[in-house]
Parts: sequence; structure tokens; C-alpha cells
Amino acid sequence: MSTATIDVSELRIGMFVHLDLGWMSHPFPLSSFRIGDAEQIATIRSLGLTRIRWSPERSDPANTAQAVADDAGAASAQEAETPEQLERRQRRAALAAQREALLLCERQYAEASKSWRAAAAMVQSDPVGARVRSETFTQALVQKMLANREMCIRLLTESAGDRSTAHSLNVSVIALLMGKLFGLSEVDMNDLGMGALLHDIGKVELPSRVRYLEDHFTTAETQVYREHVSHGVTLGRKMGLTPGALLVIAQHHEQADGTGFPQRLNVDRMTTAARIVSLVNRYDNLCNPVSPAKALTPHEALSMMFAQGKHKFDVTMLNAFIRMMGVYPPGSVVQLTDERYGIVVAVNSSRPLKPRVLVHDSRVPRDEALHLNLENEPTLGIRRSLKANQLPPASMEYLAPRQRITYYFDAVPPSEQEFPEAEDQMAGEGMAE
Repeated sequence: MSTATIDVSELRIGMFVHLDLGWMSHPFPLSSFRIGDAEQIATIRSLGLTRIRWSPERSDPANTAQAVADDAGAASAQEAETPEQLERRQRRAALAAQREALLLCERQYAEASKSWRAAAAMVQSDPVGARVRSETFTQALVQKMLANREMCIRLLTESAGDRSTAHSLNVSVIALLMGKLFGLSEVDMNDLGMGALLHDIGKVELPSRVRYLEDHFTTAETQVYREHVSHGVTLGRKMGLTPGALLVIAQHHEQADGTGFPQRLNVDRMTTAARIVSLVNRYDNLCNPVSPAKALTPHEALSMMFAQGKHKFDVTMLNAFIRMMGVYPPGSVVQLTDERYGIVVAVNSSRPLKPRVLVHDSRVPRDEALHLNLENEPTLGIRRSLKANQLPPASMEYLAPRQRITYYFDAVPPSEQEFPEAEDQMAGEGMAE
């Protein structure tokens, strides 16, 4: 999708604009959107920008006639294109839009990581200040999620920073998407987001060697590790967290059958938010363990949770989680029905059976590869999931599977919101591979 720049004084209602700012640096739910009223124009002008990018092809032509006319010369030249030239231009535009969307997501994730690390660093020295920073971050996250009807779960490239930061953000993003799916109120979403973000905060009180559970731990070491829950509740109280957020911290290791810790609560005594975080926390720990050699693929993690541990979670919630993430969540290495290999890079949370896949095609250089949208490929599907080390060497080099699975969210373009999921697959189908 082609973009151009325009002076902010020339903005019109109906233009689709791109704000190249951090996601917390402006009040809009998204950084790319169609201008709907004069108030939004005034807000954009107040940001101190002189020029911004806009997309003529995604704008309302009725309200942007003058700006579109400025591009008339370019449009005239395009009319003389041969079919081959047109195809190449469209491919370049699609590739540019794909890169732009991913880069924007990664910039937003980097800013989110920085914001969360700053808040976490204050927890012991300035707990109230840490709460204020965390609330600001969480409320921005919630507002941006609730502002859009459909969200896309994206796989990011290797994330910078430490494991604990990535884990906290992964759990927060996926938990909030679950909360949105279950229709939680804004107040409950904020409690869920705060609890998810801070669920492991008690680990700052532990010796570094026992902050992550290992198979070789002695009984005494395991007990010290488990104390991070009570430490987290104590810190949460010092921060002045709401009761809802505190209960998430207190219950994020409880399990539906009463075998969790520290209170061995069953599902009926866990809050909705805690049940969500317990589930998402387990999933992320399976995909991103301390030792990368023990990591499960996202598909394997879902399969294990469904087949071996479904009594550990709220069954309704587990089924909804599988439906939202898709049978093959982002990060899954797959083989398509035409025998090609690929990696799932994005899933529309309302149409999980139609992911976007980066496909190994030896005829296309990797930096020019388009994400294949299975929504537009009725005769093509996913045959099976596999581990990265099962890929042929050429596919391994081309696809470059991530060692750390990092997720973020993005709004589904309006053009992709018009087609509901065609199949109503029950959660768990395909899980037995």
C-alpha cells in the first residue's frame, strides 16, 4: 500500500493517516487510522508534527478529492502499465505495507517493554510510583484493545531485553485479548491487565538462582520459589493495587482441580481474571522456558494443555483460548497441503483457522516474501505442525524460526473484518497430532 506525506495544515476528514510516534505518545487507539472528525484533526495538529504520512488508497475519496488530485500525475502513469508491471507494483506495495505493519508493531512493543521495565524497577524503592506507571501503561493497553472490534495476534522477531520482561508482556497481551473475548468491563480489564503485568513481581524478592523453577530443584528450593506469590501480594499491597489485581497475583499458580499453590484453590474459588492468567502463564512458560532446548512449539504447547492438563484449567476458558490462538498459533512451524513449509506469523483472533503464514518459496528472495493469508486460499491449508529442527536446511535458513516466542497485537484492517469465520470448529480439533 503506497503512502505519501502531507502538511498537517492540509489534513481532511476521510484521510487514512499514519502517526510515526510511539503508541503512548498520542491519545488515539491506533497509530494508523481514518480521520473521522475535525476534533481528530485538531488533536493531530497539537502533537507538534509538521508533516505526516497518509495512504490515498485507504482514504475516503469523497472527502479527500483535493489531495487525491495532487497524485493525479502518478495515477496517469499507472494507467499505462502492462499487466506484469502492475503485478510487480502491487507486490511491492503489499510488501511495503506488510513491513510497515510489522515495524509499527515492533516499535510499539519496544516502547511497551521500556515502559514496563521502568515501572518494575521502581517497585521496591517507590511502590506507589510503580503503581501509577503500571496503571498508565495498562490503561493505554486496554484502551487500544477495546477501541477495535477485531484484533490480530502477531509474532514478532527476536525481542530485546530480559526474559521476565518478555514474559510479563506476553501474559498481559494474551490475557487482555482473552478478557476482551469474554466481554469483561473496562474496570475488570484494567484489573486483569495489572494483575497479569505484575503476576511475577514477587520474584524480585527471591535470590536470582531460584526465580525460575527448574527440574533439579530440591524441596527447599521449590518452596522458596513458590514464595514469590506471597511476596508479590505483599508488594502489591504496598503499591496500593485493587483487590481484583491482588487476587490475580495471589492465584496465578492455582489450578482448577485444586492441585496448584499456594492455597490449593479449585476453579470455583478462583476469580475469572486469575483463571485467565493461570492459563496464559502456563502456555507462555511452555513456549519460553528458561532452557530454550526444552521449549515446545506453540502448537505442541496447546496440544499438551488440551490433552494432558485440561483438568488443570477452566474447560470453557481453555476451549476459548484454543479458538482465539488458533490450532496453529503464531510461531508454529507448519507444512502446508501443497508440501511447502512455513511459519505462522499472525492470527486473527476471531478467525483462527485462517492464519497468515510466511512460506518458503525458493523462487522468491526471503526479503521479498509475502505473508500468505489462508483466508484468501480456499484450496490451501495446513497439513501438520513440526519442530523447527525437522525443517529441511534450506527452509530452516529461509524461515529462521524464533527461539523466543513474542506476541503483540494489531487491529485487523477493516477490509478483513467483513468475512466471518466460515467454519465453527470445536476447540481441540486437530490437537491429537
